Amino acid sequence: MATVPLDIDVLFAAAFAPVIGVVAFWFLQLVFIELQKRMLLRLRHRHDAFCRFTNFIGVLFQTICHALGYTVTRSGIASFQLTVNYGKVEPRKEKTGVLEWIVDSFLLFGPFFIPAGFVLLASYFVIGKGFAFPTLVHYTFLESLTGFGVSMSAFASTFANFLITIDLFNPLHVGFLFVLLFFGLGIRPSYIGEERKEKIDMIHDLILIKNHLVKKPLYILAFIVIFYVFYLLSLFLNPLVYVAVFSILGWMSLTAIFALLLTYLVIGLIKATDGIRTRWMAAPFITVIVSYVLARVFFIYYPMKHVESVSLLVMIVSTIVITILLIKYKKTNRFKTEKKMKHVRVADGKKRTSKKRAG
Repeated sequence: MATVPLDIDVLFAAAFAPVIGVVAFWFLQLVFIELQKRMLLRLRHRHDAFCRFTNFIGVLFQTICHALGYTVTRSGIASFQLTVNYGKVEPRKEKTGVLEWIVDSFLLFGPFFIPAGFVLLASYFVIGKGFAFPTLVHYTFLESLTGFGVSMSAFASTFANFLITIDLFNPLHVGFLFVLLFFGLGIRPSYIGEERKEKIDMIHDLILIKNHLVKKPLYILAFIVIFYVFYLLSLFLNPLVYVAVFSILGWMSLTAIFALLLTYLVIGLIKATDGIRTRWMAAPFITVIVSYVLARVFFIYYPMKHVESVSLLVMIVSTIVITILLIKYKKTNRFKTEKKMKHVRVADGKKRTSKKRAG
């Protein structure tokens, strides 16, 4: 049992430090989601199938979270419907009051944390060393916030180090990378329905959450009281438990942010193919695989340090160079075609003039 000197800071202020940290990372996650939505909407006119795929993943996550809400409240699941644009779960028993509010909370908050929680669990097998909980000497607001920040920094550093040294010849690493991309592409739907009938953005999400919280203020008060009681219990038993719980929530947001950053690379590459001639559009994606494999084979015969990182760098540079060259090739050919057509039109004009004069 831990002994903690009690004062106003310890009893009240320190309880809010990790909460502030989690909320800050969650808002940062929302900003990255909003940026991804805008990128996807710019692709929609040329890559509608890809956008529909990302929308399907997002609807899938939302529907699963809704189903989990019914499962947790023991409502049961009577039917589970899922399409590219729509997901619906019907309970066996309709619940009211606090249980209904919990189900709605799963639907609104679940997509931000539950899928990320599963990916975080999977990440333990590839970045286990990054799961470091803070060590506190004096449990105060400042030290609690600092400890939370150190925990986030250690996790982010380990995760980033894994990504820049990932071994694409390792099935475990490749599998986790696909899971991360799959989650990142569907963390929130890019659009709702066949047509974009309403503006689905960060403000829209925040308004829905605000309306949900304001609707039942007593439930929010009860939720705060429960969390504060948990804080007091951990304060006297083991103060690290409280910060550890919020550290896990922060890791979920960081996992989501890393997943979103990776999807930016995929979306950017797909967007770049719009400037390439149709028959060469697959070339950048083939370059990704071929350049990495060739680099790894080369380093088998000429070994050096940091082979995985250098191979990734070769892959990225090769893909960028090939993409730029193909875009310039299309522009050059378009210019030549337009110039040729201009000459043809001029020649036709001269022929018509000559015929008129001859007539």
